[in-house]
Order: sequence, then structure tokens, then C-alpha cells
Amino acid sequence: MDKRTRVLTAMNGGEVDHVPAAFWFHFAGAEAEGDGCVQAHLNYYKETDLDFVKIMCDGYFPFPVETEITCAADWAKLKALDADHPFVRGQVERAKAIVKEIGQDRCVFYNVFAPFSSLRFGADAIGIDDAALMKQVREDKNAVMKALDAIGQTNALLAELLITEAGCDGIYYCVQSGEYDRFTQEEYKAIVRPSDLYVLEHANRYSENNIMHMCGWAGNKNQLTLWKDYPAKVMNWAVYVEGVTLDEGRMLFGGKTCLGGFETHWDGHVQEGIIYNGTKEELQEYTRSLILNHGKKGLMLGGDCTIDAKIDWQRLKWIVEAARSL
Repeated sequence: MDKRTRVLTAMNGGEVDHVPAAFWFHFAGAEAEGDGCVQAHLNYYKETDLDFVKIMCDGYFPFPVETEITCAADWAKLKALDADHPFVRGQVERAKAIVKEIGQDRCVFYNVFAPFSSLRFGADAIGIDDAALMKQVREDKNAVMKALDAIGQTNALLAELLITEAGCDGIYYCVQSGEYDRFTQEEYKAIVRPSDLYVLEHANRYSENNIMHMCGWAGNKNQLTLWKDYPAKVMNWAVYVEGVTLDEGRMLFGGKTCLGGFETHWDGHVQEGIIYNGTKEELQEYTRSLILNHGKKGLMLGGDCTIDAKIDWQRLKWIVEAARSL
């Protein structure tokens, strides 16, 4: 099989020659924007020979808050962005350039955040920290939900254009904010879930091959059951943060294809996980064990989340080599 066929077959639960594998990280400095970002992605994926591409949205985390926010009620003034806004257009052009150079060989997915995450990043960019934002959510949830509607419309449009114009095979949809101490299940379902599903269901209109990432960004466990019925083809969660194995996740998510298996924790100082610290023999044995224990169907190898950009790319080649030995 070629890489595209291998990945699409794995996503749809079919028989593959080898289990596909891919990892990604955040680019910084000149590699986080413009042509430098495009070339950095191409260099990385061509050098490592990974099976598919996940394009990072570095430089586009915060939703542009183009209205003054002085109180919770002001969030209701937030407006959706159109296709020509730099926040949308810049990401579409980035993806289009990468797909043009590598999309014939490999499936390409682009990172799109759930609206509440985009709101959090946008709020932080204008000086409203996480605690203050959560206070505003509880002061005027209807105003915040109107903001989520506007962001949802924008992120849905972005997902559509990434697929229809840029040529991505789907999106890598990142949901967050499911920590046990942030929302109750009832609050999450009432306040956050509608905008989550708006974007994901819109993306599904243009591609059936979308990946959902349940992010353990803070190192805190999430209420994974919040997302178990979300309509994505592939499910990716933080196996080591959540303490939910690939097999347990396969049961939780109704037999959908699972992406993951590798601990990727790093905080700027500490790297945790065999992907960083194992010998070649240990890392390859671990990779083969993941495949043999899970089975080759319905599995894609990857990380809990992004890996440390400082990782030696040779270590990723060892994983690919082991996966293709079975």
C-alpha cells in the first residue's frame, strides 16, 4: 500500500499492510509563520517518512477579539469572521501550499480548535486569564454562548475551506476543557457541546475522514465520556494522562479507529515517555507490542499530544521501522 491508501484504510477499520504512524510538534520563530512554516512542515515529514501529515495552526491559536470586552455581557458582541479575514485566509493558504507539495503522497489533516479553546486563547491574548474567563462564563453564560456561536461559524468555515479549497483530507479537531474541575457534565453539554458539534458536523459535510483529539494539555484528566458520541472517524486521547489504554478506548468509543499509544509529555524541562528515553531496542519492542496487543485493524500510532520539538527525528524513524516490520 502507498501511504494514502494505508491511512484511509486504517481510518475506516480495514486491513492494512502496516499500521500507519505519525507525530507532530509546534514550530517556533521563523518556522511558525509564512513560507518558513510551510517549508518546516515539508522538511520534517519528508525526512521522517511518517505516514500522514498533521499541520499545526501555530500563530493562529487566539481567535481575533475585535471588540472591547469589559464585562461578561460584552462577549455577545463578538462577530464571525469571513473567508477573507487573515485568521481564516492565512491558515487556508498555509494548508494549500503544504498539500500541493506533499498531498499526493500522504493524507494531510489540519489542526482546528473547538470554539471554547479558540475563545480561551483569544481571551488570554487581550488580558483575560483562564480564571477570569470562567468567572465570566458563570456571570453571563448566554453572552459567552453567543461568542461561541460566532467562533463556531468561523471555525466551521475554516474547516470547510481547508477541505474544499486547500485540499486537506480532513481536520484534526481538538476539543479541550473537559477537566473534572472546570465544568460539570451538565454545564459542558449545555454551554460547550453545541459549538463543538457545530464545527465537527460541518466538517463532516465535506470529508468523512476527520480525526478528533481529546487534549490532555494541562496534564489533568478529562471527562472522556463527554465526547464518546462525537461524530469523528478516528479518536485520539491522552492514553497516559487519562489512564485509558488503546483497547479500553476502543471499547469506550464504540470500536472506532484509535490513534495514539505513546506518552509525549514535555513541559520545557522534563520529557516523559519511552519515545524520549528508551533505547532503539526498547522503543521498537514497545511499538511492536502496541500493534500485537491491539491488532493491526483500527489502529494508527501517534502520541498523547504534540511531542517536544527538540526530539531527535531518528527516534521517530525507529518507530516507523518497527511498525513496518509487522
